[in-house]
Amino acid sequence: MLFSSIWSLSLCLFSAGALAANNDKSHHPTVYLIRHGEKPADPDNHELTLDGLKRAQCLRQVFGAKSGYDIEYIMAPKMKSSNGGHGRALKTVQPLAADLGLDVDLHCKRKDTTCVADAIRSYDGPGNILISWRHKNMGEIQEALGSAEPVEYPNDRFDLIWTIPYPYDRITVTQSEECPGLDTKDHPDLVVQY
Repeated sequence: MLFSSIWSLSLCLFSAGALAANNDKSHHPTVYLIRHGEKPADPDNHELTLDGLKRAQCLRQVFGAKSGYDIEYIMAPKMKSSNGGHGRALKTVQPLAADLGLDVDLHCKRKDTTCVADAIRSYDGPGNILISWRHKNMGEIQEALGSAEPVEYPNDRFDLIWTIPYPYDRITVTQSEECPGLDTKDHPDLVVQY
């Protein structure tokens, strides 16, 4: 009888421990952070240039289903309804999202990098995360994720992929999207200095 009671108690404690372990987040997606495609010189023009449109098409191959990036969640900043402002990031990833059958999450405002970090940390789906954003806010996204030394994205580049694995406190790999006719593979900024 005593053995039976101890056995039952042990089984209950083991089951409770197993349930608690199952409630822990076991999948920690890798975040890939990119800048939107090339833009016109006119700051009031919120479209992509021809090169920006080419980059959007190229990303279908770079991050597509056969790429190994395993993208299952895509984010871009919320667009301004009045003039389409902040829309370049969305236009950069829309063709890829359509190919992957994904909706682009647009719920975070461009400067609300805490919102982006919260979305990353709360994502519990499969695969990895691709974020297309304005380059001047990308360091702030890193800070919101916990980076003590955020990296500044170069003004003259549109091709860099920053790889930020869990626990999201630093960029571990910087590489070019290598879009034909747009990118130089051996640019010095591709050396990881973090």
